[in-house]
Amino acid sequence: MEKPSPLRVLIVDDEPLAHEVVLTYINERDDLTVVGQCYAGPEALEFVKKTPVDLIFLDIEMPVLTGFDFLSVLAEKPQVIITSAYQEYALEGFNMDVADYLLKPFRFDRFQQAVDKVKQRLISTENSTNKSINEATLIPAKSIFIKVDKKQIQIKLAEVSCFEAYGNYVKVWREQQALLTPKTLSSFEQSLPLNMFVRVHKSAIINKTMIDYIEADTVTLKDGKSIAIGRQFKHNLL
Repeated sequence: MEKPSPLRVLIVDDEPLAHEVVLTYINERDDLTVVGQCYAGPEALEFVKKTPVDLIFLDIEMPVLTGFDFLSVLAEKPQVIITSAYQEYALEGFNMDVADYLLKPFRFDRFQQAVDKVKQRLISTENSTNKSINEATLIPAKSIFIKVDKKQIQIKLAEVSCFEAYGNYVKVWREQQALLTPKTLSSFEQSLPLNMFVRVHKSAIINKTMIDYIEADTVTLKDGKSIAIGRQFKHNLL
C-alpha cells in the first residue's frame, strides 16, 4: 500500500525561537514536511497564494496583521494549529474552526496530539466528500419533487427525458409533456445523479437512458425530442 504524502506545513510566527521549536518537533515525524516559514502575516498571505499548504502553525500576536486577521482574509483555509502565549484567544480561535490551540511553551506530546487531531479531521473530511460523491453518482435518487404552480409534484427521474432552461424557469420533460418549475438548470445539475444525466448544452440536461441516437451536433431522445449539443459540452456526452 502506497504511503500517504507528508502534510505540507507552513510556520507563521514573528519569533525565530518559536520557529525552532516547531521545526524540532516536525523533524520527529515523517508525516510532516515544512514547505515554508514566514515571520509576518502579509508575507504568509503571499506565500499561500503561490504554494499549496495543508497545515499552518500560526501565531496570534504579530505586527501589521494578527493571526486572526490573516485567517479572516484567506480564501481557502488549510488546517490550522494556533501557537500562542495568550490563553484568552483560545475561544476565538475555535470559533474560527482551528484544529487545535497550543499554549506556549508546549511540549512534544501536546504537539503530537494536535497534529493527530489535524490528521483525523482530514480523514473525516475525505470520508464525508467520498460519501457525498457516492450518493450523487453511484446511488441515483429514484425521484425528486418540483414546484409546479402552488404544488410540490413528485416525479420519477427514470421518466424524465430532459431538463430544459426556459428563462427563469426549467421545463421538465416527461412522456412528451413539459412541467414548468421556477428553478435554474444549474441547481438541477448539482442535484441530479451524474451516472444518469448529462448536460449537453447551456440550456439542456438529458437523461442518458433516453438517448435514441446522436447525429452530428444533435442528440435525439426516445420521445422524439431533438436537443442541440453545445460545443463546450460535447466532451461530456462523448
